[in-house]
Amino acid sequence: MDDLTFNTPAGQVVDRKLLILYLNTGENEEPVWSPIGKRVEESSMEYDFNEESKTDIFGEVYTTMNKPIVTQTFEPCELDAGDKAQVKIWNQAIRDQDVAAMANNDLLVVHAYAGTADTAVFAERYASCLVKPASLGGSANVGMPLDITFGGTRTKGTAAISGTGVVFTPETA
Repeated sequence: MDDLTFNTPAGQVVDRKLLILYLNTGENEEPVWSPIGKRVEESSMEYDFNEESKTDIFGEVYTTMNKPIVTQTFEPCELDAGDKAQVKIWNQAIRDQDVAAMANNDLLVVHAYAGTADTAVFAERYASCLVKPASLGGSANVGMPLDITFGGTRTKGTAAISGTGVVFTPETA
């Protein structure tokens, strides 16, 4: 498979708003992708490859690593009734304290800067992700910062973004 290219002009850095995380607020068979991160100023995905380096008896260094554990934090994440992702997360975690549901969320990472702009951008779907609030409260507004650990089956594909929503198409073998 050929390498993807960034769909932004050469010399221009990629805008942060082109890396979007969506929570499935619908059903698995008919997902409704709702963005996470409204009112969040900064967020990044952290990749822990759990690398380990060893020096053998001849002085040669060898490094091994695992598939990454990917995590992301969203803060302050102020509550908003119009944010479907926040409402779902609040109901799972605060109202129901349903830890099984919290550890089994369907997430879609859309790299809107890689691929064909808006019609076939690179996306990756994670089937069983942990989404948990770190706290609830604040001084002027109620915030619910989120800690996310991506998990379950990772399916690569493309996403089409339009005014009516996001459609994910898995890549074929």
